[in-house]
Amino acid sequence: MHFDFDTVPSRLGTDSQKWQKYANRDVLPLWVADMDFRSPPAIIDALQRRVADGIFGYARPVKSTVDAAVNALASRYGWSIDPTWIVWLPGLVCGLNVTAQAFAAPGEEVLCLTPVYPPFITAPKNSGRVSVTVPFILNSTAARWEIDWDALERAVTPRTKLFFLCNPHNPIARVFRRDELVRIADFCARHDLLLCSDEIHCDLILDSALPHLPTAMVAPDHAARTITLMAPSKTYNVPGLGTSFAIIPDSALRARFVRATAGIVAEVTCLGFTACEAAYRDSEPWRQALLATLRSNRDHLFATLEKSLPGVRIEAPIEATYLAWLNVADLGLADPIGHFESHGVGLSDGAFFGAPRSDYVRLNFGCPRATLDEALRRMAAAVAAIPGRA
Repeated sequence: MHFDFDTVPSRLGTDSQKWQKYANRDVLPLWVADMDFRSPPAIIDALQRRVADGIFGYARPVKSTVDAAVNALASRYGWSIDPTWIVWLPGLVCGLNVTAQAFAAPGEEVLCLTPVYPPFITAPKNSGRVSVTVPFILNSTAARWEIDWDALERAVTPRTKLFFLCNPHNPIARVFRRDELVRIADFCARHDLLLCSDEIHCDLILDSALPHLPTAMVAPDHAARTITLMAPSKTYNVPGLGTSFAIIPDSALRARFVRATAGIVAEVTCLGFTACEAAYRDSEPWRQALLATLRSNRDHLFATLEKSLPGVRIEAPIEATYLAWLNVADLGLADPIGHFESHGVGLSDGAFFGAPRSDYVRLNFGCPRATLDEALRRMAAAVAAIPGRA
């Protein structure tokens, strides 16, 4: 079965947040984690059938929707979950905020590792909780970002209540190994911390030798203190349909989580449930074709950086996601984002992820090769325009 990942879609002048950012400017947007690929045909067909019904009232998931998600977790990861563990949400960021409010009081602390997806840092602050960050360390010999376990231990205080984990990790594109996940779970148990594991990129593993391991499954003795957040949005390019879910095995924690959503968290829409079911049940061939495309784009990105962009480097393998964490410190730019934008490429600012502003940017390579090639051509021109690098 053939799927089209080559056609460049026209998103200018649409409701696309990604493309609206640079409206009326010749800037290719490679920033937010939203792919420039059409969603799987199975999802589009399912949505068209649902729209044809013509009634869009308040929705609840039907059994087939729940079964699709449960069966996907079982078949892909060997993780058998009880359907009652699922709490449906209109977005994963919402889940991070609800978790902070449900399990930490104002003034109490939520711990996470940086660089990291910005809502990990901002979600606790939104409701008066305290965000505490511990930087990853780069093992240059192993070419791998690693947890600074000593710093993590030092960061814990009597006010620390939660640990936010991102696995696979955004933006450093790491897949955590079994021994690391077990050690994280043990760390949380020893300090009486609840573990919130964001696994939204779990279906986007690019290194076939590295299976995704759900944290709650790897450390079953600690599953009762674990909240797992998942969604079809990143993998199947349906973030605008606002459908995600929390998996909370412990009934008491689940009840606290649900209470924290009362009156402030919107319900998932009927179209969101439709897309979710079609994603998990009917779109596996498309996902495999997507992974092949992303692997090819990743390898092409590495080769092009080495050949044409001196001073821009990726310091560790991209094991998952469609996101590249680029070290641009050697360029000596005070404002890397502004410089690349002035040459027609829009990237994400590393400062939002907790990195020094002038050192890192994030690039989204979830796009047709023609778009990626043009962006890399413009980036090469941007590097060549820096005084002393022509």
